[in-house]
Amino acid sequence: MILAIHDKNPQQRLIEQVCRVLYKGGIIIYPTDTVYAYGCDSANRQAIEQIYRLKKFNKKKPLSFIFQDISSISGYAKNVSNDAFKIMKKALPGPYTFIFNATKMVPAILATNQKTVGVRIPDNKIAQALVASLGRPIMSASVNNMDGEYVIEPIMLEKVYKNEVDIIIDSGPIISAPSTVVDFSGSFPEIIRYGKGEIFFM
Repeated sequence: MILAIHDKNPQQRLIEQVCRVLYKGGIIIYPTDTVYAYGCDSANRQAIEQIYRLKKFNKKKPLSFIFQDISSISGYAKNVSNDAFKIMKKALPGPYTFIFNATKMVPAILATNQKTVGVRIPDNKIAQALVASLGRPIMSASVNNMDGEYVIEPIMLEKVYKNEVDIIIDSGPIISAPSTVVDFSGSFPEIIRYGKGEIFFM
């Protein structure tokens, strides 16, 4: 199923329709501020495992948590320094993934060998509305084709992935680029990947 949802003013009835699918363990493709991404309920182990299968990921490769706001991150990330908090406050919502040491709230399937977790707050109204309505984080992984290229057109998403997921949200084409990834789990912050986000804090 494909649903057209307005990217600036998401229709709440459609957001709630998508969340009902997520509650039941469904997989969606939804827009972020960087790419179209797979999404599922972070509390549903079977749905998480399905995203790993779709991405053909080894389970040691982490997915990202999508949050509504910075305050909700604290339950999943520990040892967040004052400097890291200040950087997040300036950068989020935005095209950044921040890596922190994981708390016990992070399911074992999602924690890396280093016990870290990736957190995001996309600057995208649909993504924010989904997390708000679901009431907990969404697990997320970018949608790539077989060549590793991002799929930017909803019509292509429907053509290729309609039998793999339960809902595809159409908010129009996205000029895709990966998020900038910054690791705060060590003694000093480290840029793991340069992406869409501007590095203004290093």
